[in-house]
Amino acid sequence: MAPAPLPVPAPAAGAEPRPPALLPLLLPLLPLLLPGRAAGLEVQRKFLSPTLTNNFALDGPGSRVYLAAVNRLFQLSGGELTLEAEAAVGPVLDSPLCHAPQLPQASCEHPRVLTNNYNKILQPDPEQGVLVVCGSIYQGLCQLRSMANISAVAVRFPPGGSDSVAVFPSMLNVAANHPNASTVGLVLRRGGGGGGARLLVAATYTGFGSPFFPRNNSLEDHRFENTPEIAIRALNARGDLAKLFTFDINPSDDNILKIKAGDKARHKLSFVRAFLQHGATPPARRPYAYLALNSEANAGDKESPAHSLLARICLGEPAEATLNGSGETKKLTESYIQLGLRCGGAADAFTRLVSVFPARELLFGVFERAGAGGGRGRPQSALCVFRFAEIEETIRAARNSCLVSPAAGMVTVLDSVVQGTGPACEKRNIQLQPEQLDCGAAHLQHPLAILNPVTATPIFTYSGLTAVAVASVHNYTVVFLGTASGGLLKINLDSTMKVISRRSISVAYGEPVHPIMQFDPSDSTYLYLMTSYQVRSSVLNKPVIGAQHAFDLAQSWEQKGTIRFSLMVKAKMLRALAVTGLSGEVPICSPALIIQINGTIPNLNGTDISCDYGNNIRTVARVAGDYVNQFIYCSLLPREKYPAFPDDQDHVVVETSLRVNSKNIIRANFTIYDCKRIGNIYPTRACTSCLSARWKCHWCPSAYSCVSNRSQCEDALRMEKKIDCPQIVPAPMEPMPTGVSQNIMISLANATFAKVNEFLKVLFVFCVQLHTSEKSHRFPVNLQLKDKPDRFIDSPEMMTVEVYNCATGSADCSQCLGREDLGHRCLWSESSSSCRLQTEPPQVAEACPPPEIRKVRPEGSMEGAGSVAWREVARGQLSGETSGVAVGSKLVCGRKHVASQIVVCQTGEAAEAFSDVVTVNVSREGRSRERYSYVLPVVQSIAPLNGPKAGGTRVTIRGSRLDVGSELRVLINSSKQCTDLSRTDSSITCTMPAAELTAAVPVCVQFENKSCASHNITFKYEKNPVISDINPKKSQISGGRIITLEGRGFGLVQNVSMAVRGIGREHTRCKVHTDTAITCPSPAASNVTAGTKPAPVDFYLNGRLYADERSALDEEMYPEEALHVSKFSLGYYADPQFSTAKKEKWIKHHPGEPLTLVIHKEPDSLGLESNEYQVKIGLISCEIQIVSDKVIHCSINESLSSSERQLPVTIQVGKFNYTIAMLHLGGGETAIIVSIVICSILLVLSVVALFVFCTKSRRAERYWQKTLLQMEEMESQIREEIRKGFAELQTDMTDLTKELNRSQGIPFLEYKHFVTRTFFPKCSSLYEECYILPSQQPSSQVGSQVQETHPLLVGEWKVPENCRPNMEEGISLFSTLLNNKHFLIVFVHALEQQKDFAVRDRCNLASLLTIALHGKLEYYTSIMKDLLVDLIDASASKNPKLMLRRTESVVEKMLTNWMSICMYSYLRETVGEPFFLLICAIKQQINKGSIDAITGKARYTLNEEWLLRENIEAKPRNLNVSFQGCGMDSLSVRAMDTDTLSQVKEKILEAFCKNVPYSQWPRVEDVDLEWFATSTDSYILRDLDDTSVVEDGRKKLNTLAHYKIPEGASLAMSLTDKKDTTLSRGKRALTMCFIWNQVLPTDESVEHKKSHRQSHRKKVLPEIYLTRLLSTKGTLQKFLDDLFKAILSIRDDKPPVAVKYFFDFLEEQAEKRGITDPDTLHIWKTNSLPLRFWVNILKNPQFVFDIDKTDHIDACLSVIAQAFIDACSLSDLQLGKDSPTNKLLYAKEIPEYRKIVQRYYKQIHDMPPLSEQEMNAHLAEESRKYRNEFNTNVAMAEIYKYAKRYRSQIVAALDANPTTKRTQLQHKFEQVIALMEDNIYESCSEA
Repeated sequence: MAPAPLPVPAPAAGAEPRPPALLPLLLPLLPLLLPGRAAGLEVQRKFLSPTLTNNFALDGPGSRVYLAAVNRLFQLSGGELTLEAEAAVGPVLDSPLCHAPQLPQASCEHPRVLTNNYNKILQPDPEQGVLVVCGSIYQGLCQLRSMANISAVAVRFPPGGSDSVAVFPSMLNVAANHPNASTVGLVLRRGGGGGGARLLVAATYTGFGSPFFPRNNSLEDHRFENTPEIAIRALNARGDLAKLFTFDINPSDDNILKIKAGDKARHKLSFVRAFLQHGATPPARRPYAYLALNSEANAGDKESPAHSLLARICLGEPAEATLNGSGETKKLTESYIQLGLRCGGAADAFTRLVSVFPARELLFGVFERAGAGGGRGRPQSALCVFRFAEIEETIRAARNSCLVSPAAGMVTVLDSVVQGTGPACEKRNIQLQPEQLDCGAAHLQHPLAILNPVTATPIFTYSGLTAVAVASVHNYTVVFLGTASGGLLKINLDSTMKVISRRSISVAYGEPVHPIMQFDPSDSTYLYLMTSYQVRSSVLNKPVIGAQHAFDLAQSWEQKGTIRFSLMVKAKMLRALAVTGLSGEVPICSPALIIQINGTIPNLNGTDISCDYGNNIRTVARVAGDYVNQFIYCSLLPREKYPAFPDDQDHVVVETSLRVNSKNIIRANFTIYDCKRIGNIYPTRACTSCLSARWKCHWCPSAYSCVSNRSQCEDALRMEKKIDCPQIVPAPMEPMPTGVSQNIMISLANATFAKVNEFLKVLFVFCVQLHTSEKSHRFPVNLQLKDKPDRFIDSPEMMTVEVYNCATGSADCSQCLGREDLGHRCLWSESSSSCRLQTEPPQVAEACPPPEIRKVRPEGSMEGAGSVAWREVARGQLSGETSGVAVGSKLVCGRKHVASQIVVCQTGEAAEAFSDVVTVNVSREGRSRERYSYVLPVVQSIAPLNGPKAGGTRVTIRGSRLDVGSELRVLINSSKQCTDLSRTDSSITCTMPAAELTAAVPVCVQFENKSCASHNITFKYEKNPVISDINPKKSQISGGRIITLEGRGFGLVQNVSMAVRGIGREHTRCKVHTDTAITCPSPAASNVTAGTKPAPVDFYLNGRLYADERSALDEEMYPEEALHVSKFSLGYYADPQFSTAKKEKWIKHHPGEPLTLVIHKEPDSLGLESNEYQVKIGLISCEIQIVSDKVIHCSINESLSSSERQLPVTIQVGKFNYTIAMLHLGGGETAIIVSIVICSILLVLSVVALFVFCTKSRRAERYWQKTLLQMEEMESQIREEIRKGFAELQTDMTDLTKELNRSQGIPFLEYKHFVTRTFFPKCSSLYEECYILPSQQPSSQVGSQVQETHPLLVGEWKVPENCRPNMEEGISLFSTLLNNKHFLIVFVHALEQQKDFAVRDRCNLASLLTIALHGKLEYYTSIMKDLLVDLIDASASKNPKLMLRRTESVVEKMLTNWMSICMYSYLRETVGEPFFLLICAIKQQINKGSIDAITGKARYTLNEEWLLRENIEAKPRNLNVSFQGCGMDSLSVRAMDTDTLSQVKEKILEAFCKNVPYSQWPRVEDVDLEWFATSTDSYILRDLDDTSVVEDGRKKLNTLAHYKIPEGASLAMSLTDKKDTTLSRGKRALTMCFIWNQVLPTDESVEHKKSHRQSHRKKVLPEIYLTRLLSTKGTLQKFLDDLFKAILSIRDDKPPVAVKYFFDFLEEQAEKRGITDPDTLHIWKTNSLPLRFWVNILKNPQFVFDIDKTDHIDACLSVIAQAFIDACSLSDLQLGKDSPTNKLLYAKEIPEYRKIVQRYYKQIHDMPPLSEQEMNAHLAEESRKYRNEFNTNVAMAEIYKYAKRYRSQIVAALDANPTTKRTQLQHKFEQVIALMEDNIYESCSEA
């Protein structure tokens, strides 16, 4: 990172413009308002940036300034604009045609170049501590940086790594991506912290069609879908990052405003500013977000004839929101409304908005008139003022006009935006509420536009205005205007918005001022502004209000609006009140005085003006003079109303305010003084105090008093200076022994005597005897005047004499002799062990014993000097000259202070830690018993790490050896001390001081005033906690009600207390619960009358009184409101009153019974909640169930037992506790009697029950034995069935593999038949008949190829000859249109938009298009891809995983057909054989067991619904059959004896014709079967004949068993022309049918003939036959595995080219849209290939083979297809015992199949990518192979029928599309219609 540039001086006015390399400047600018200073403003601070500036922002308290420049971010200090941090954000490699690289898997085909980053949004969010920074690079990407240090990214988005989330382009494309495109942003907040932050963004469209879009003919536009013009985005940095920057409501379209693609060219928006504003008029003072913008809409456009617009969006209800923007957001589309702003008349209006500034009820705007050049070629500009009240009233009237009483030409629905498509304004029978008039109605959720603009007259015109900022004070307004030449204008406006004065300053010559200027939020006397290369700040001089200082009243008001600039301009305000004619100090004896206020006085006619002195004392003020020299004057308050003088003061201050219309505007203080009081206050310094007073006082020697007026003293001698006063000359005096007479000499200077007017020097000598019983005492020496007892000669320096007593205070020799140093002549008497006065000099010097050291404290720090060591010493003499203190052999210090018991000295440094004894050397040496140690203290940590900036946080500093040394200091930020220190060996505890700013500050622990013992220990000051509300606001007098404090930042609070002023009780302790909640018990009230005015409540957080942080601007505007006033109050009401329901005092209760109490409550005003009541009976709580205004219900379910028979019933509310009754426990005898009776009854009932049980049990035993026999028989049957099923499972697989003939040919359908069956699986409504499969005639035609016919197959186009030429020409022209890409895409979209264009029509259209374009598969593929891109775009915005799930659109059916065409060769060559073998295996396995001829149910199947749940005994029969057909003469055919004759015929036909396509087989109805029983006897075998068995009136179908045909019987089958009544395939539904499991009615005559097995067959559980499903599955498993392997494997020689190409296309589209979820890609691939193609083939083998697909085979294939679907799915199978068997059957194999699918997808992904040329070559080859297979003219004609049906809609769509309209395709389409219609409906109809 490059070093920060040093600030440079601002360029001088008139200097030449700097070259482009010069630096942007951010300065503070300060208006000077003193008269005589022409400039009026001066630059104070500035900052230079290395690149062009873009934006700046201030943090919440204004302690930091954030500056955004090209490629750079700067963090500056708020006061000095010094650099704190910076970050480089560019240049980067980027392209406006590429997605942001932060979008996962984003790719770009365009070259990226080094691109500068221009800042677009710079918005702080103090609640979350993040700075929203959005730039022009990466499609307008935003970052969240730390407000504490912008070089750090606070929240990385997208997060990446393990925390990655799904990111879409709309979450990254936030701001405009071009340097010259506008973007504005605004942070909005809901209640509850960061979880509710949102970002309002408005950005100019820079996508395709705009002047900002790159001119490279590219159509790739990432802006239209992803970047709306206006949007509200989620900004919860602490929540789910998957929602960050998303449109934060669902549907998201309700939170965006996007202009339609076709209207963007006519509505080019440029945004000026976004700001918050409360409603101007009650009750609708709800918050709004406003957007100021310019639109280039054509004049006369119905939506916005004005170029300058103001748009408004509702944010929430007033109770939920503040100006900070909190509150729940309305839907943007519901509340959005815009209106024009016109500055000037319609003919000469200033049409373009440049800058706006909201100032309370007014909106100031700077407009310019484009093209009208002013000075130096700059456009002429003007300042206009609009009233928010008028704007809001216009909006209400417009909504009323739209919904209630429509008025033409007033308002319209915005139809140029996507969300504006809807009903126009129309009258509705509704009554709109005020909230609906302001914020829209839910039944018209469309943005509105007011057609007529709000107009204002310009109040100031100038050339090249660029910015505006406004401050208002009552009727006066100060406006700051930035100019294009780098100047700053300040104009003053009166209440009529008339300019009354104007001043200017050059801020940065030649550099335009940025449109946004901001006042400092923490110090409203500063304004910040920014120019192209500068940020500055300026300051005003401080006022001195008093006498002879000229100030300006008008400027006093205007300075309220001169705030802190930063270009930035930092401006300190000045009170410009000019008060003349009155000195600031007034003597008390002065006559009546006049106060005069000079300056430019506004028009005050009709206003109430007075001078206010407080306490309702006012004097009338008047305006005098002419308009030029006006002044205001009033009388000073009268003498009798002067305030009382305090006892210790000689003056009193009177505050005077100028009051206009009940508001104090300006104020000044005047001092009233009384010189006579000086002598009383200072009696011993009366004269010197009088002449040195700050007032004009005089000394009168004759009266020896101080006077205010010289005329009050007649003395000729005048004293002017205090040195002339008579005074005592101080002189030192030796101490005097008590009781001894001694002379005292006092010298006087300047003494005067009566009648002698000169100064004299006098010496007085006094003989005095003074006494004291103390060790010593000082007596003052004063001279009193004899004739004036209350007057003294001045003694400026008090003269004293010391009197001492040797007998007091000297307990030992050392103390006695040590007093010699004090001048006390004392002598120690060893005999009496006392100290006495020394009357004579001693002959021999007294000596005391060696000193005894008793204690040494404290331990010393190794740094030494500065540490103080105390050492208590006793019993020794310490008065020797050579005394010193040492630790061991090291001299610590020489003697500094010595008393007999204490030696105090400062230690020196030690090189290392050590300890030793202490010695004190005087004349003798004393040694200590304990050792003194030098140690090194260590500081380790501090806790807590942060706290509020108000201070009071109790911190604990941890470490070791912290109790060393005598002096300890804890310094915060090297300046303030941590107070209330206490320490131990391991910790120091202290209270943190307050701080001005929120920042991390160093904590320094100093021992002995040396260097810090702590390193890298910091404490962070956070924002002060905020208490927003308290609830409830009422309390009972007894107190104790829980009051909940709501707010934020409570996590920093350690202790809280609550006090209510005036209630006479102590504080109550509170409890912190969460960061947003505190609870406090209300204190009890002792001297409050219930129901009186609520008392103010104070809260103490960490011992500091809580106070709201008010704006400095408000305090200076309203000084009388600046005092601390509690924001909260608490009302006290009488304690609640309770009683029992009947007001009884005794309640009887029987133990063991439930107890319910009903308590009556008297009405009160407390509004108590149910959880605030507590009812107790004794010590047991009564559960409260119902609480109302009058009644409380509570109950106790447990038993009440107590040694006492009486329990009190008490109710408690807070601290109020009241006993309402006594509960009497009784009635125990009754309970015993009742218990005995109940027990007797229970005994009798038990005897009866025992008898009944014995009788029933004997019967049950007999029934059980019978049931047991039946169960054993059933178990035997089940065991046999299971054994049989197991044997089948082991043998069927081997048998089937042996029997299946792989050598037979596979009857593949030709390509054209495969296509027609796949494209048109069912009969289409477009054709009168389906494709035809001709029936086989019973003749020699058997085995010959019969071609099926279809209208689309090659053949003659059947049209009348007279129509053919024109129709062929029309079809040819129509074919040309269909081969036009633009026409075809518009054609398809137009049809799909029609509601009556059903899914069936869409599929038919797709198939017809496929046939028509079959010869141009490359073109067909490109059309399909374009349509798929549109489908993907539509799905990606909703739920991308649902794409291609069904076939509901034309492109989805086109994809199905495309896959069928491309996969046909692969299907035939690779998958065909295993698929055909599986079908044959299924059919053969079904035929192996019994099959019900009527229902089709069989013993062997895969589908539970087709399982024959009967145990039918069937035996195989091998029959020798001869048949002259299908190329064979005779075969041995295997059948079952339970087969009907039709089933036998089918098996014979299958055996003979297995190598012949099924379409060439004879039908069962066309053959006869003849049995040769003997050589002479033969029988024609039929299903029904005369031998059929009739049971209960119904015939039974004949079987082989019925005819008793033996094993090896000879049969002959031949074709017949007879039409008998044998059941055919279409005649199976006869009423005389018989199903195998149907039991015929029985009678008694035949009952005995039934076998035992038959009689119990119905008792077998049908579920036991489910094992047959497993048997069939196991038999077919190998064939199924082979099929799945063929489908899901890649052969080296034949890779699936189409699959690779299409899968790559899906991955590319997902990457472009930022879709990184692998599951989504897996689902797309599955939906496009396995589910769209393979499942269709698996369920419809007749599409591929010429075979017979029976219903039973179809059911089995459905089970296999379901297993294939489950294998391709990602969802886990939640299977249980109740799950369908279709899913349970292959549940075990599904996980293995899934692995195969995933491996297949990976292999496709790893294949080398295909180029477009390779794929086109492949498609061209496919087209060539099957050329001329289809009749395209028929397909074109069928497509034309759709074109004709929706002719008007198609023409409209072609006309709306710019490309098709430009190429006039709609006219060509009309030509096709004309050609076809003339022929079809005229000539052809005649034919």
